[in-house]
Amino acid sequence: MNKLYIRHAINQFTKRASANFVAPKGLINLMLFLCLKMKKGQLYILLCLISSISYSQNLDSLLTVARQTQNDSAKIRMFNKIAFSYIFNDTHKAIEVIKEGKQLAEKAEFNFGLTELTNTHGIYMDIIGKSDSAGYYFEKALKMSRIHNIQIIESMCVNNLGMFNWNRGNYNQALEYFFQALKMNETIDDEKSTSIPLNNIGLIYQEMNLNEKALNYHQRALEVREKYNLENDQIASLNNIGINLKDLGRVDEAIATYKKGISLAKQKDNSIDYYKLLDNLANAYNENGALDLALKTYLKALDRPEGYEANEKDQIATLANIAALYNEKSNPKLAMVYAAKGFDLVEKYPEAELISADLHLTTAESYYMLNDYVKARQHRQHYITLKDSVFSEKNAKALADLEIKYETEKKEREILIQRAEIAEQSLTIQERNYQVYGLLGLAVILGFIGFLFYNQQKLKNKQLQKENELKNALIKIETQNRLQEQRLRISRDLHDNIGAQLTFIISSIDNLKYGFEIKDEQLTNKLDAISQFTSSTIYELRDTIWAMNKAEISLEDLQSRISNFIEKADTVSNGVTFQFSSNTLDIGGFKLSSVEGMNIYRIIQESINNALKYSEAKHITVDFDLDQNHLQTTVTDDGIGFDIKTTPKGNGINNMTKRARDIGGELKLESIIGTGTKVILKV
Repeated sequence: MNKLYIRHAINQFTKRASANFVAPKGLINLMLFLCLKMKKGQLYILLCLISSISYSQNLDSLLTVARQTQNDSAKIRMFNKIAFSYIFNDTHKAIEVIKEGKQLAEKAEFNFGLTELTNTHGIYMDIIGKSDSAGYYFEKALKMSRIHNIQIIESMCVNNLGMFNWNRGNYNQALEYFFQALKMNETIDDEKSTSIPLNNIGLIYQEMNLNEKALNYHQRALEVREKYNLENDQIASLNNIGINLKDLGRVDEAIATYKKGISLAKQKDNSIDYYKLLDNLANAYNENGALDLALKTYLKALDRPEGYEANEKDQIATLANIAALYNEKSNPKLAMVYAAKGFDLVEKYPEAELISADLHLTTAESYYMLNDYVKARQHRQHYITLKDSVFSEKNAKALADLEIKYETEKKEREILIQRAEIAEQSLTIQERNYQVYGLLGLAVILGFIGFLFYNQQKLKNKQLQKENELKNALIKIETQNRLQEQRLRISRDLHDNIGAQLTFIISSIDNLKYGFEIKDEQLTNKLDAISQFTSSTIYELRDTIWAMNKAEISLEDLQSRISNFIEKADTVSNGVTFQFSSNTLDIGGFKLSSVEGMNIYRIIQESINNALKYSEAKHITVDFDLDQNHLQTTVTDDGIGFDIKTTPKGNGINNMTKRARDIGGELKLESIIGTGTKVILKV
């Protein structure tokens, strides 16, 4: 049993191998602890176990030794360490040991052990996929650690809650917990442990595309790890620093950093990080235009020992990059060999299908180069289906260019075939006419030739008309592609720039609140209001991007979006029951433009918000009714109602009316005092 096991266990727990999850210490520390606590005979048994059996076998034996231990605190600490080790080998056994240890701790009134086991219980829940239960136990362990003033476990729980929220996409809450953990470590003067929250804060900023801030925290983490000679952790930090340097355009610095990490990984025999660093180094070479060096490094990253399967899914991206490079070298057949290896891994790990989009894109390009347009279009469609966000400008333009080129060549071939057929038909007609009417004389021949000239001119005019229609169709396709590119570019800018800036505002406000002890309640309330308004703006921005990314919106998409909004409204409303119903069984053929879909969504959203604010309703119902080509949506509440004639219309109702008018719809408002209100939209 060694430190590499601990690292392997942590990497299995967290979704990001570069992140740090604070787990109990390894079994070596456990055994050293027991050596101090055990009697002579028990110590002899433990040493025999260590020297004679493997790790996978000695857990059960250690559990037997733990149960025979007389010292309660030593026994309970043993149960915690053994339970944590079981989590990654036998989850059923792990929960049995956790429960048995907690019962012993409660009986012995050993608060430290009970708190530690509760934190491990949270880790177990997260490992088996019950994230809500994991959050419950982490919160419970945090509360217990504060009640009993156990600062070491409190810091662990806070960091683990940060990881829990990060894995759920709650970046702001994750940052808050990581900053708390950092402050705790600094307060108890535990500089060595500060590298964990510093690293995790850097990774959060990295995902938010705030690379300068991310780089700062990763460098601070590296300084601590170098100071305390935490070499394996240094490797992870060097990898993270290289990634951010590359994203900042400082590629040469990134290359030097990756090489330093690779050297250290080889020295420490850290295979997992070694191959990750090789892959990232190849990416940097590729970014610098050193294609041959990039290809050589990618291939080296794939050259792994027989039987080595750690992080095997990561090879999918590497194989896609190699295939893309062979396409650039005009060798599509070899590109497809490596792409096929990538698809084999996707088949082996179905959960990795979403990250295989680039494989389909590269394979489509290979088939285009090999003139197999049917398979190229199939892989292109797979790529589009897998992409849950907008294409990058480069890939979207590449696909559009390939499609336009293919369609143009296809139409040109059709024109040539039509011309050849017309020429053959003309020759056949001429030959038959000469044979049948050759004896009728010069006048008949001249008349017939005149008829042929007229007929040919007519065919020529038809051909010209078809060519013009084809040109117009090509121009229309090109125009649509350009419009789509502009739409994608705008939506990406909104998401990457404005979205990131708004998120930064929220993060900055939270940092102000928790970084400075603000005692002015009015100022705190004002900061909360700004944070809530910014969060609301982010949701509005996401809705707008959702509509912009679609040339047309299906009724199914719209219903799904409204259903998500109702679920969110349900979670924040107290005492209000929501119901969403639809009689639209066959909705596949009903399409809306993005403007129509967005306006209908906003009208329903405003209706629900008005009902929540003013109606005092207990029930709110949203109904969809599709009759032929007419869509009717109704939002009904059982609130206090109002007098439509005497009550002045506010901006909300006026805006809903204008939105309905803009899409050629009709908005009708019905309300009875004491009964409720209906908002009916017909499109």
